[in-house]
Amino acid sequence: MKTYKKVSLVLENGATFTGKSFGYEKSVAGEVVFNTAMTGYPESLTDPSYKGQLLIATYPLIGNYGVPIKEMEHDLLKFFESDRIHISALIISDYSFNYSHWNAETSLAQWLIDQEIPGIFDVDTRALTKIIREKGAMLGKILFEGEDVEYYDPNLENLVDQVSTKKKIVYGDGKYKVVLIDCGVKNNIIRCFLDRDVTVIRVPWDYDIFTEEYDGLFISNGPGNPKMCDVTINNLKKALEGDKPVFGICLGTQLMGLASGADTYKLKYGHRSHNQPVLMEGTDRCYITSQNHGYALDTKTLQPGWEPYFTNVNDDTCEGIRHSSKPFFSSQFHPEASGGPVDTEALFDDFINLMKKQK
Repeated sequence: MKTYKKVSLVLENGATFTGKSFGYEKSVAGEVVFNTAMTGYPESLTDPSYKGQLLIATYPLIGNYGVPIKEMEHDLLKFFESDRIHISALIISDYSFNYSHWNAETSLAQWLIDQEIPGIFDVDTRALTKIIREKGAMLGKILFEGEDVEYYDPNLENLVDQVSTKKKIVYGDGKYKVVLIDCGVKNNIIRCFLDRDVTVIRVPWDYDIFTEEYDGLFISNGPGNPKMCDVTINNLKKALEGDKPVFGICLGTQLMGLASGADTYKLKYGHRSHNQPVLMEGTDRCYITSQNHGYALDTKTLQPGWEPYFTNVNDDTCEGIRHSSKPFFSSQFHPEASGGPVDTEALFDDFINLMKKQK
């Protein structure tokens, strides 16, 4: 019978949780956050927005359907949101040692080992999540016996620069050209555009977008503090002076807000789930959305001409903005969510229609 190494999770407030290792065996530090999704761990682990974070999966059973095959589509991994795992470590309650799925290629444990990501199971994730809900997101470290590392706050670094593409990449040959500012883009965003006859010009976060001809500008999701993306914000200020359609998702909402003169703030423990209710302003429509963000836009600081587009029903935080007269809008949630609901994927169609009108 296999024995699993003892490993500890130590929070910055001194709270310690002991578990067993089922991933790569190294001590790491980062920001401890939780995700309440019931499915979609391959998508979550490869989401660049989790860069630098120790992720708690609150759903009790993880690993039961293994890890998908590495099939390619449109030069992208079909069943993942990027080409690698971005979390710093995974923390779960129960690990399913036997996986079963028609599309599975390997176990979650083996995937973590292959990509040198620690995993810890047999942790009371309910008690751990309650601490974070009460005290807010905090720093933590996963320690193997006899080892120690310094606490690390990923929000003090420009994480976007670490996950953004380093060169321009063009996907497809569609009717409309969209410049996609890659702040940590998820693969399914690119797929949603390609499925709608769009040529996607994916560029780094600090790229001079005005050297490209395009019909629409898109700003992707990404990790960390949006105020670190000074070059992107300055480029957006100039873009918002024009009339070409602009669409932002997740971090893209915060960057659009900052570029338009509004402010952002850090949420107590963030929104990371597949079940966030979001109200479309001016209507009775409430959507169930997938989210992953630790910062939000302060709607009280919105400048004239800008207004909230969506609002979170749980805590009234901003879930998107729009301009009253120009073709600019955003969603803080993920309408393309491959691991969650896609009730709002029609926002991509709205963006296409705006480009169509401009043409």
